[in-house]
Amino acid sequence: MSITLLEAAKLVQNPLMRGVIEIFPRTSPVLERLPFFPVNGQAYVYNQEETLPGVAFRGINESYTESTGVVNPQTERLYVLGGLSAVDRALVKTQGNVNNLRATYDGMKAKAVALEFTKKFFKGDSEDDVNEFDGLETRLTGNQVVDMGSSDGGDTLTLTKLDEMMDAVQGGPDVLFMNKTMRRKVNALIRAAGQATETVSDAFGRQLSSYGGVPIAVIEQDKDGNEILGFSEPDLDNGDKSVTTSIYAVRFGAAEWVSGLQAGDMDVVDLGLNRTKYETLIEWVCGMGVFHPKAAARLRGIKNA
Repeated sequence: MSITLLEAAKLVQNPLMRGVIEIFPRTSPVLERLPFFPVNGQAYVYNQEETLPGVAFRGINESYTESTGVVNPQTERLYVLGGLSAVDRALVKTQGNVNNLRATYDGMKAKAVALEFTKKFFKGDSEDDVNEFDGLETRLTGNQVVDMGSSDGGDTLTLTKLDEMMDAVQGGPDVLFMNKTMRRKVNALIRAAGQATETVSDAFGRQLSSYGGVPIAVIEQDKDGNEILGFSEPDLDNGDKSVTTSIYAVRFGAAEWVSGLQAGDMDVVDLGLNRTKYETLIEWVCGMGVFHPKAAARLRGIKNA
């Protein structure tokens, strides 16, 4: 059964585990929406549709021409993501309640893990690091990548190109991911076109801008304070200037569109006092997959203007 982390947290009886899991969707707009389904083993093998078989009308006493669709076998691996939250027992003695102090440190570790997953969702590259999964930047190719233009230093965003990118997602996207500057730019373009800006609510009641009825989710900094979708991508002229950014349109659906994978629930284990520190293990055997060739699209080469 597929389930989002927000829904999964409601089913957890252990208060420590529930509290940690709830931090993930609250920290990351990706993990707020991404459905996960369970995988038995170290990888998930599936067939991705490429070409549908031929069909036709036929006359009486006529036959059909044999035709077979084309599917591509794919494999998605699982990866181990997590960390060890440790609180020195001396801090507990000097600052008070051990549970409150550990909850603070555990929460910080959970936020770091959530932000790391979010970064890899877009920027992951298993060729650079075999211990991480490929993100959308690596996975999306061909018609699923729309170029803003080919000017030196990038090109200015237009609603026409944004529409083209959204149309590349079959059935339409569930969300648009971009940085804060691009959100302001989209809102300005909407107002300049004489359209009213619309807002929608996320799962926590927070107001989000939208375009064409599709929520705009802002992707901010990673755990190290670096912009995940910042203006740090090469331009499309000759790639000599890393001054552009991308916008992503994504449709979610377990084992059908863009989906997460996990081997059972996330582990949140109270290891107790280990020598001089109270320790909590947060570990997640997880991954992601793009299960349809038109489940997501990227608009790249956008400059800050």
